[in-house]
Amino acid sequence: MSSIDRRQLLAAAASAGFAQTPAKPNILIILADDLGYGDLSSYGATDLRTPNIDTIGRAGVRFTNFYSNCPVCSPTRASLLSGLYPDRAGVPGVIRTEPKNSWGYLSPRATLAPIRLRSAGYHSGIVGKWHLGLESPNTPIERGFDSFHGFLGDMMDSYTAHLRHGRNYMRRDREVIQPEGHATDLFRDWSVDYLNARKRDGKPFFLYLPFNAPHTPIDALPERVEAVKKRQSGITEKRAKLVALIEHMDDAVGSVMSALRANGQDRNTLIVFTSDNGGHLESGGTVGNLHGGKQDMYEGGIRVPFLASWPGRIAPGTESAETGMSMDLCATACAAAGVQPPDGIDGRSLLPVLTGREGRLPPRDMIWVRREGGVRYEGRDYYAIRRGDWKLLQNTPFEPYRLFNLAADPLENQDRAKDEPKIYRELKAALAVHVQRAGSVPWQRPAM
Repeated sequence: MSSIDRRQLLAAAASAGFAQTPAKPNILIILADDLGYGDLSSYGATDLRTPNIDTIGRAGVRFTNFYSNCPVCSPTRASLLSGLYPDRAGVPGVIRTEPKNSWGYLSPRATLAPIRLRSAGYHSGIVGKWHLGLESPNTPIERGFDSFHGFLGDMMDSYTAHLRHGRNYMRRDREVIQPEGHATDLFRDWSVDYLNARKRDGKPFFLYLPFNAPHTPIDALPERVEAVKKRQSGITEKRAKLVALIEHMDDAVGSVMSALRANGQDRNTLIVFTSDNGGHLESGGTVGNLHGGKQDMYEGGIRVPFLASWPGRIAPGTESAETGMSMDLCATACAAAGVQPPDGIDGRSLLPVLTGREGRLPPRDMIWVRREGGVRYEGRDYYAIRRGDWKLLQNTPFEPYRLFNLAADPLENQDRAKDEPKIYRELKAALAVHVQRAGSVPWQRPAM
């Protein structure tokens, strides 16, 4: 849709009763965990129903070319909140319970979005999965959030027991808690509590709602699984469980949206929904017509759904092919709030595209990195870089780089490295510059 068309839609929305929003909107960022590009109804799924999440896109914009900053969890979360590439935030890999298998430490140099938003009078809360540190000083309250109700760790051993390796990482602010219930329902209820509290105090808010669904274990409620199997003839057991877990999350999003409406907060709230990485294929996840999945530098591992709405500012029912990354959400939130983003970040505000002021932003390179252990990775990094339609990647640290043209070869089947040596060299040189910059940031906890 052209910028002119989008401006016309915005004008129509305004004439229908949407007043121009004040300078400080509420901001709600909802992050799914391992939700693939093909696992929403609005992104082509035919065997699941996500009406509440899809509503965000119908009320606003749907991106077709949005990327997570990494094909796994922690690095993307670090980028989303800091505006930095993962390795520049100190989190090139997954932060885990055992130090010998933990591949990141959130840098003390990284300024997170809630710190900047606080200067504009915002109250910032996180409900859900943190996954950026298990202990001081890298806990949510210490890194700028005013409230935290959720899970510090990477994944839960069970959605109902809420432990990881037998340890309790559930917290309310700094307090250890032992709540009862399915994690999706807990995060739903706690988010509604947060919204009600903000209605009472009247402050603009930034609510970061990172669900742990549909990450493994696929702890779908049995009655939901049976309902899916009854509805979807021939669906496999594995797929039915994943669909049930995704639909459970969609219902939770619906409850949060209902609370916004009940409180009158929906009229001035920027809402974003996205995922931290591509779908987990082994659990039955889908990535649409893309190659690869979670852990891969192929498109299926890093391209993710992105929906955003903001009444009176984002024209409803629009679509954008502009490229964006998780790290852009920090700058976008700051721009919406009218504050400067943290100094020296890599992300940029998407507001010009979201609001239709511009159809495209200036071109840029986009880089992905992941560090991981085990036999396949041996504690080393592997990378991808995209410049225009060209994408250079390796999928383990020990394989040669391959070069693809996404416009001509969206499934990344035809290696063009030998045919395009100049482009190959240029992209490798750009990666080397990035590696040198990021190399100054430690990724392990400082020695005590």
